[in-house]
Amino acid sequence: MVKFKRLAVSIFSLLMCTGVMCAQSFSSFQTDLSKVFESLVSKNEGLTSFRSLVIPKGGRDESLGQAFTGLCDDLNFMNYNPAASSILKNSQAAFNHNSWIADSKMETLTYSSTIKHMGFGGQFNCFYMPFTEYNLFGERVNTSYYTESTMTINWSYNFLAGYDFKGIAFGVNLKGALRSMPDYADNNTNQLIQGSGLAQSGLGLMADVGLMLQFNVLKFYSSRDANVRVGIAVQNLGAAWTGFGEKTVLDDPLPSSLNAGVSLKFIKPITLTAEIKQPFQLSKNSKYELFSVGSGVEIRFTNFLSVMGGFQIKGGNPKISLGTEFEMSKVRFNLNYTLDLTTSFSPVNRFSASCLIQLGDHGYAARQQQVDKWYNDGIYWYSLRNYEMAKACWNEALKIEPRFDPAITGIKTVDRIENMFQKLKEAQFLE
Repeated sequence: MVKFKRLAVSIFSLLMCTGVMCAQSFSSFQTDLSKVFESLVSKNEGLTSFRSLVIPKGGRDESLGQAFTGLCDDLNFMNYNPAASSILKNSQAAFNHNSWIADSKMETLTYSSTIKHMGFGGQFNCFYMPFTEYNLFGERVNTSYYTESTMTINWSYNFLAGYDFKGIAFGVNLKGALRSMPDYADNNTNQLIQGSGLAQSGLGLMADVGLMLQFNVLKFYSSRDANVRVGIAVQNLGAAWTGFGEKTVLDDPLPSSLNAGVSLKFIKPITLTAEIKQPFQLSKNSKYELFSVGSGVEIRFTNFLSVMGGFQIKGGNPKISLGTEFEMSKVRFNLNYTLDLTTSFSPVNRFSASCLIQLGDHGYAARQQQVDKWYNDGIYWYSLRNYEMAKACWNEALKIEPRFDPAITGIKTVDRIENMFQKLKEAQFLE
């Protein structure tokens, strides 16, 4: 028994020493890595209001290193490129949870729908963290929460969308943000000062504008979907105010930014993304933060399971993320962990989860099947040289999808053939 206890103590001591050495090694690694990117530290970091606007909501986008402006293939488009709602195939609803630093959290509810080539949706998110006040003697005098809540309304349209040219998607987000600060106590009486929190609370009004293009380049698989997407977006154009009533004053500028991203899918199971973001300010005395870059990769093993990884450099410390996504009965789950060297090596601090529900496609798949049926019927009659029936079938396809290029090409081909036959007939009666 004594030997067993000694062995247990020895093993425990060994594990403790190993843990300490690993922690020291990680700390040294973090310090060395920070020195590599030291030149990217911005002295103007944090000079804007409503910083919750730049905190990731958690989910697929964070798993890809927040390189999402040029992909936007699910509801997370709302935080990157408002144009993407018009190119989603399904109506979707989602809930995101992100456990961030210092016991702060972000909760997000999002809905989006697409009818033909028009998209619309809305989002509500709330960032909150404990607000605890102590007096000079270390006694707790107030416990509450500091919150920043944002409501977003989205609209977009995919102009000139067709079979070959996928269209130019344009979209807008209109956003309102509310900052709520709890009342704080008087240092002498320890009594809460009524209205003190309201004087520090604030309001922000802003808009996002985005564009997205889709096309095919070096595509080594068969699919109607384009394998390349390019997105450009301007975020958080607007202003913010602090205080309510007579003491309202213009707040610090909002965290506005110009974002550009691209996504590539050369083979069907692998998607690559990249993005660059340049913050800017609309105030006269603008103090810009340095740009940030991110990249991500997704490997889809089956129709219901994929893994993702991402890397982002923003400031002097990079972020490394790893996530997995799986789908069951039209419900998609995402679990993500981000190693953010600006915080700590703690899974609890940088863990996020999301749940997305596919709500249907408003008959999109059925319309595509009907278009395909009419087109294939036209091919059948064309093979029998019954050109009138072929044109009739292809015109039916165009009634459903006016920019279905294969049917347009088929009709033009039949017109050329009929014109040629007409010229041959006319040539027989020449004198």
